[in-house]
Amino acid sequence: MQITRLIPAVTVIVMLTCASGLASGQAFPNRVIRVVVGGIGGSLDITARVVAQGISGPLGQPVIVENRPSVTIAAEVVSKAPPDGHTLLVTGPNLWILPLMDSKTSYDPIRDFSAITLATRSPSIMVVTPALPVKTVKELIALAKARPGDLNYATGSSGSASHLAAELFLAQAKVKITRVNYKSAAAGLIDLVSGQVQVMFPVAASVAPHVKSGRLRALAVTTREPSALVPGTPTMSAAGLPGYEAVSLGGIFAPAHVSDSIINRLNLEMVRVLTNADTRDKFLNNGVESVGSTPDALVAAVKSEMSAIGKLIRDAGIRVE
Repeated sequence: MQITRLIPAVTVIVMLTCASGLASGQAFPNRVIRVVVGGIGGSLDITARVVAQGISGPLGQPVIVENRPSVTIAAEVVSKAPPDGHTLLVTGPNLWILPLMDSKTSYDPIRDFSAITLATRSPSIMVVTPALPVKTVKELIALAKARPGDLNYATGSSGSASHLAAELFLAQAKVKITRVNYKSAAAGLIDLVSGQVQVMFPVAASVAPHVKSGRLRALAVTTREPSALVPGTPTMSAAGLPGYEAVSLGGIFAPAHVSDSIINRLNLEMVRVLTNADTRDKFLNNGVESVGSTPDALVAAVKSEMSAIGKLIRDAGIRVE
């Protein structure tokens, strides 16, 4: 009789345990998910919107994109959000580069965020005005060494992709070229096309039309491998600077301390979107390459960049302007 009475009791316990597990499995997501990103219209904004649209259906909840005035503000919002997976951040390298230039940054790029996936990578293109008598990287290096300080290069703000790519070139080529600083890379590109400056490292999306039209000459792409964004353009490494690489990465993060189960679910859905052929084509048309990775790969990429770029920033004395 005792055994008979125990059987229903055990059954109830098992049922309650299963129900509890089912409930916890359904706890995420249970409301709207916010994807926070910087300004409207750039590659990060496009990435956020494509990913948001792609994961909404499988997750069974609306996913909205929330634009903030800057990557810094977006990062601060997400770093302070509850660690429940309902507030996410799409960001570029400013997230981990700014703290290297400004010790007063309010967040720690490693401690205050949970990595989900690498989303995009975007190379810079080394371009010159057609009036400059060089057609290869080696010829530009030779000219710069023959005329130290006479040539000039345009950059966006300190720490921007165009700035860091140029500083890395100067350090590895051991040449002196005068920097002409602009508030934005777009403003520098305008003066490059008009011939007021001679060299620049803009991102592929912004410069490709000018290269195709012949208004600018592309000497190299800054990835280690040839890029589908600029077919036929040699890598900087192959063109004369072995080991050179300067790539702008885009990543997706959650606040720190989000559970592994939630991170893994988000990673699964996001990588599915990012590796889709339609997404790859859409991103290529907007000047970036779609990636998709494990959370650990994103953490490793951030730490590697912080180490390499940190040294470059210290050696060149780069600070927030």
